[in-house]
This record gives sequence, structure tokens and C-alpha cells, in this order.
Amino acid sequence: MDYYTAIAEGYNQLHEQEQLAKLNILLQHVRFSGAILDVGAGTCVVARHLSQYATCISTDPSETMLQKGIGERYVAMAERLPFADTTFDGVVSLTALHHCDIAKALHEIKRVAKPDAPIAISFLRHSPQLKIFEEIFKHFFSPYKKIDANQDILFISQQSIKQAK
Repeated sequence: MDYYTAIAEGYNQLHEQEQLAKLNILLQHVRFSGAILDVGAGTCVVARHLSQYATCISTDPSETMLQKGIGERYVAMAERLPFADTTFDGVVSLTALHHCDIAKALHEIKRVAKPDAPIAISFLRHSPQLKIFEEIFKHFFSPYKKIDANQDILFISQQSIKQAK
């Protein structure tokens, strides 16, 4: 039994507040609307809380985790997203991409996102992969902004940052 299958039942008790805190930080910087893809959605925390702004499509490699969620859900790896090019008006991934081939995942995210779609991804602050992730993110989504999100760093494609009023 893999780790996420084993913890699916109690995942929200363990991590929902942490994921919501990251999402709330993100929502201070990005406006979402239309069809939003959540890559590595787990139990669909983002879908439950983004529905007031957009339609959220959730993907995760763990069917057991997705079964705890809501809305439209697909069992899929970040490196092979089952969607056509330029499908989504925005993409979110909260602390999930450290589990995959980062370059392939970001290539897929760019492929399925519309050209000016907001792309927002959090990555573990203390991950040994953080520098690699940042370099690859910069390659695909420059310019971008880094935002402190407690134990994570949020990376947001710059064209999607809310304009200061």
C-alpha cells in the first residue's frame, strides 16, 4: 500500500488547514476564473474552496485520495496530463510536484494552460530539489514571482499577478 493510499482517510485532518493557508496566500495574488486544473489535488481541497471563483478539475495519481474529493477528478500523473493543449484558464499545484519529474510536469502544465493562464505552484522550502524546480519554473514561466508561504515557497507566473490598485 502506498503512503497516500494509507493516509487518504485522515489526510484532511493532517493537511487541510496547511493547504488552505497556502491557497489563501495564493488568492491574495492571483484571480482565478474559468476552468482551473489542480495537479496533485489529493482530496480536492482546492476544488472545495475555489468553486466560488472557477470550475476546478482535479488530478492526482492516487485514486484513493481523489475518492475523498469532490467535482471532476482524474487519476493522472503530472508528467502525463490527459487533456488537450491550451485547455485551462489557470493551473494550481500545492506541494505536489516534488514527487515527480519536475521538468516533464512543468512542460505538461504549460502545454495544457492557455497562454496567459495563471500558473501557481508551491514547493517545499527545504526540499533539496527547490533550486532545480526554480530554474525549470523560470525557464517555462518567466517572469515569475516567489512568495513566502510558511514551509513552502509559492511560484506564480508573473503575467497572472493581480495589479496593485
